[in-house]
Amino acid sequence: MIFDPTPLSADEEALREEVRTFLAETLPDGFRPGLGLGGRHDPEFTRALAERGWVGMAIPTAYGGAGASTVRRFVVIEELLAAGAPIAAHWIAERQSAPAFLRFGTEEQRQWFLPRIAAGECWFSLGMSEPDAGSDLASVRTTATPVEGGWRVSGTKVWTTNAHLNHFAAMLCRTTPQGEGDRHAGLSQLIVDLSADGVHVSPIPLIDGEEHVNEVVLDGVFVPDERVLGEVGQGWAQVTAELAHERSGPDRYLSILGLYRAFLDVHGRHPDAVTAAAVGRVGARLWTIRQLSLAVARSLDQGEAPAVEASLVKDIGTTFEQQVVETLRDAAGGEIDPGGPTMFDKLLAECVLNAPTWTLRGGTTEVLRGIAAKALTRGGR
Repeated sequence: MIFDPTPLSADEEALREEVRTFLAETLPDGFRPGLGLGGRHDPEFTRALAERGWVGMAIPTAYGGAGASTVRRFVVIEELLAAGAPIAAHWIAERQSAPAFLRFGTEEQRQWFLPRIAAGECWFSLGMSEPDAGSDLASVRTTATPVEGGWRVSGTKVWTTNAHLNHFAAMLCRTTPQGEGDRHAGLSQLIVDLSADGVHVSPIPLIDGEEHVNEVVLDGVFVPDERVLGEVGQGWAQVTAELAHERSGPDRYLSILGLYRAFLDVHGRHPDAVTAAAVGRVGARLWTIRQLSLAVARSLDQGEAPAVEASLVKDIGTTFEQQVVETLRDAAGGEIDPGGPTMFDKLLAECVLNAPTWTLRGGTTEVLRGIAAKALTRGGR
């Protein structure tokens, strides 16, 4: 396993202070922080970040990006998530789609998509999960049939974040029928224009009434050949590689930082022994998980593909987030009151409703532990 201690350089720490200053000047007084990657979809805020070179940071300068390291991006993202900033518009395009185009895309795709992503003008969703499949991603039933000049795509995707607002989705499709043996064979990724004929997007209201995720029905949607991402038939290997970016970042343990800070504002000034112990436990574990996540970012900069390490960070991080909600809820005492007078009251109610999803998105706990167990059985690295 690659979890080497990873301090930040003076230059990286200076960047952190620059982001903090920007956020202090930009976010309004009384701003209600979002829950990590569940922050609001705010194109204006995204464009303001892009003007500073903080969207698509790892995109090379030749394609309109900053050509920054994974760790410098980590520093910016960590501060944005810590503040609960409204980053949803560019989040998936920046985190996952841009690295996928750099690694698997054609030069034409890079020239077209990457400058738009870096400018904060091109927003992506991920089309992976499907109805009745649970966590079995390999059971993809969405099909892409070859036709003149491209493909006809039919099927249904679910839990597709912000598909009702975004421009494109990277859809995992079955391009050859599933045969005996390898269930991962015959899968490909196609870039679907979410405004195309035959795309039907229906928001799925969450328990708190918010509409972040969607059902996307694809009814014979035409996708031209130039919008195939990577090689036909290599979709499984590609999405597996992409998951190292999805699973290891600060979004997997910082959803609760706004709640933690709000708790300290209310209960942290003169804590009793029980409260002090709860605060200490949360802080110590938060810092430890952060070090693991930072180590993965460094290894990505060094050309590694730490899929197993990323799975472990995601498992530990999202489990931790759920535990923090209950720890602070118990330490605060009283009833949950979404209309309460403090920011802590409001965020606690929101977290209690949303926390069950945190160990599902990006791969369930059971799936992630299975990945880690297989690697350890093989002797790890």
